Amino acid sequence: MGKIKVVTVSGNLGARSRTRALIDAVVEGVEAQVSIHRTDIVIGELAPELGSLTDPKAIPPRVAEALAAIAGADLLVVGTPVYKGSYTGLFKHLIDFIDPNALGGVPVVLTATGGSPRHALVIEHQLRPLFGFFLAHTVPTGVFAQDGDFTDYRLTSPDIAARAARAADEAVRIAALGRLAAPAASLAAA
Repeated sequence: MGKIKVVTVSGNLGARSRTRALIDAVVEGVEAQVSIHRTDIVIGELAPELGSLTDPKAIPPRVAEALAAIAGADLLVVGTPVYKGSYTGLFKHLIDFIDPNALGGVPVVLTATGGSPRHALVIEHQLRPLFGFFLAHTVPTGVFAQDGDFTDYRLTSPDIAARAARAADEAVRIAALGRLAAPAASLAAA
């Protein structure tokens, strides 16, 4: 397999983030197996333009670049801190501007961080259905980590690191197959 385009989307709003560290652990597992070209999208960095965006015909350049990177990914690694049982609002706001046909067949690794085990279900109950709507292929292993799994914003839990490595392995295997489903626009043209 040649170099693959890995795009990360981190829903964190602050500069230092456990979510980014968790995403990095997954990407390191991918990079250990295959050559990658990595693009990082951090919601907090797009917040000024994204937060005020309401017109899909007037998308600012940095947000448009982020959306194009997401649509052009061979593999997505997404993550969000969990607030009151859900992903961040600006994370969802960015996703709302993705064309519904743009992610058909794209493998996606789902990650989330939270302060309590009660937040772990956000992967299965919110992130997986969200990317299922786009006909993306979420890898079987989602990765959730709590605050105690990190030291100084570095992942230090061996169990979570092993889970991140397993998700990375699944993602590489799926990405090696290419997009597994043709986008709906291609099907309509056939």
